[in-house]
Amino acid sequence: MSPSETNATSAFDKARTGLWTSLQKHLASVYEAETAFARATAFAEAFPFAASAASAEQLAEYQAARNALRDLFTDETNQLDTLNKAIRTKGYAEAEKKQLYLLLLGYMDIAAAVFERLHTEVPRPLPKDEELEETTARFDRVRKFARLNVKGMAGLLALPGK
Repeated sequence: MSPSETNATSAFDKARTGLWTSLQKHLASVYEAETAFARATAFAEAFPFAASAASAEQLAEYQAARNALRDLFTDETNQLDTLNKAIRTKGYAEAEKKQLYLLLLGYMDIAAAVFERLHTEVPRPLPKDEELEETTARFDRVRKFARLNVKGMAGLLALPGK
């Protein structure tokens, strides 16, 4: 291996390790917010729940936990979008980029399951939340873009069954 290849491999290894470490920290934050949200919804027997079935204190705790989870969702989506763009613009080999996108997708799939609670564990009636709708759409776009980069254009153009 030439010195330039060794440096490129070393840079990629650092990037991969850094991404892995960062995603683990982000996942810890997501799980912490999920735990708080689960505690705040413990009063509900089923979802969607009737707001009238909860005390004012329970609803306030629920709303605070929901807002914290939604804000984390927005922050995570913004950071994931930035990471997606950074991976795309780096000079890594395509196989290396795919490895980074796979790490990102693994995290996104886990995080999506947590953030889905914002849509399912809700009171009835639920006021419209445009910020949540926008963040969900953006998160889905970022995840689809990452999947596209893993699959590649050749994978999209291949005919099924051939």
